[in-house]
Amino acid sequence: MAGKITPAERRYGGKDAAQRQAERRARFLEAGLDLFGRAPGYRGTSLAEVCRAAGLSSRQFYEEFHALEDLLADLHRMVHGQAQRAVFETLPSIQDLPLAERLERMLHAYVEGAAADPRHARIAYVEVIGVSPRIDLQRLERRSTWIGFMTAVTDEAVARGEIPPADYTIAGAAYIGAVNGLMHDWVVGWVDATRAEIADELLQLLLGRYKIAL
Repeated sequence: MAGKITPAERRYGGKDAAQRQAERRARFLEAGLDLFGRAPGYRGTSLAEVCRAAGLSSRQFYEEFHALEDLLADLHRMVHGQAQRAVFETLPSIQDLPLAERLERMLHAYVEGAAADPRHARIAYVEVIGVSPRIDLQRLERRSTWIGFMTAVTDEAVARGEIPPADYTIAGAAYIGAVNGLMHDWVVGWVDATRAEIADELLQLLLGRYKIAL
């Protein structure tokens, strides 16, 4: 019937259905970030606890996610996306700098983007490990993205004549593995350092491998 308002178009509290759904999802994500990114962590958190923290029902949860693992997967993608954006946002302003300074700026941006919120760092480097084959694959895919980024950085440095021509793929994979290992050990408390110190140590690893003077 022309002019009929469907249920999906009705507004409650000034918000339409899509806005209410987005708000519910955001509340579940924030609850998951708090519970998974601090004690008790993903493995120690129940669906009921997530719903209670979000102030929503289990029915509403299942309208957004199939299981708690889906919430963890979304959070993992979110925190890695934030770290990636932090690095990419630095690129336009550093293109004219020497390689060592470009790397320094990128690494500090990465660590700030990944770990300025400790909950983000815990999810990215600790909570996702060993959860399931699906989460392991997602974690490795994100790692592969960073290896690709490192390869692009070294290819650019070769083209500029800043480092000698070589296949730096293995070095990139080894470096990203070292990044993840150090970040894990730092997040769980095995390494006592500030974010700036972590970024500086990661920089020294790169400078040593590519024989670049700071």
